[in-house]
Amino acid sequence: MEEGRISYVRRSVRALPALLIAAGLAYDFASPLAFSGAPFLTAAPLVAAPLYSLHGTVCTGAAAVCALLVVRFTVGGLETVEAVTELVTVVVVSALAVVINVLVRRSGERLASARRVAEAVQRALLPEPAERVGGFQVAALYEAAQEDASIGGDLYAVQDTPHGVRMIVGDVRGKGLGAVGAVAAMIGAFQEAAEQETTLEAVAQRLERALARESGRSDGGDPREGFTTAVLAELPHGAPKVRVVNRGHPPPLLLYADGAVRPLSASDPALPLGMGWLGTWPDRADEAEFPSGATLLLYTDGLSEARDRTGRFYDPEQALAGRADALREPAVLLGTLAAEARRHSGGGMADDLALLAVRRP
Repeated sequence: MEEGRISYVRRSVRALPALLIAAGLAYDFASPLAFSGAPFLTAAPLVAAPLYSLHGTVCTGAAAVCALLVVRFTVGGLETVEAVTELVTVVVVSALAVVINVLVRRSGERLASARRVAEAVQRALLPEPAERVGGFQVAALYEAAQEDASIGGDLYAVQDTPHGVRMIVGDVRGKGLGAVGAVAAMIGAFQEAAEQETTLEAVAQRLERALARESGRSDGGDPREGFTTAVLAELPHGAPKVRVVNRGHPPPLLLYADGAVRPLSASDPALPLGMGWLGTWPDRADEAEFPSGATLLLYTDGLSEARDRTGRFYDPEQALAGRADALREPAVLLGTLAAEARRHSGGGMADDLALLAVRRP
């Protein structure tokens, strides 16, 4: 329904130049000679400039000039100073509309090129995972809060290793290139550590050191202000279990085949990655059963902090309770969650959103 309304508005706006020309003609023919519809004709090419192609803008300007000439030849008064002034005005404004159209098109091409580069960077940093990893069904989804933005500070990764299928979902503090650099450092460190380290706790410590190095290389700002909330999970080969290390991140949700939902809250809460300067303490992995038909959902706070007009947060645990059958496939689950969060917040997300779902068949 919303897309239909948007399409109707777009068609109406694109029809505006033709309507302006028609209104100018009607006004001229219906009013005394002292009154003129030239303002309508002058506005038509200006409105067409950002809406139409170059050819369409030129044709609109020519149509406006021809309409004015038709009126003056029909009604009279072409030889007057006012008529000549009107004609010159419409011709000059039409020429300016063509210039505006060219500038708008060039800006649009540059924006499209920048968007393509951003999308390529995102695909390089956050590649789409395979549908099956280590025997598990996997799906990931990333949506930027800012319209037309492609990359931000949220991250995800999943990797099959000798120690099991390991994954991470995180949220880097901040925006812009600094956040993208931290995401790149985190993803690179995770891919290496997940393969080499024998425990999930050791992977978390490697990420801590990688983020500290990245903060030290960054120019400007206090390195102590850079941190990343993250949750790491491990699905051991041959064992129906899941191990979780949570560093200040929203707890993963375990969705059972019967529709029950269980948050995997940390038994010993820890600070986010990058805050090791406050002190050192060992990470502790929590373990839970991960039976057949269950789905593990990891997400960033872009989902749980989506608010409606009254300030009420979207609650994924409550929203998913009793819906296991309808959301069995990970890709369907993530698409449904993202759509519901957007509707809950009125169509505008306040923060980026990263989702990762892994299902044991």
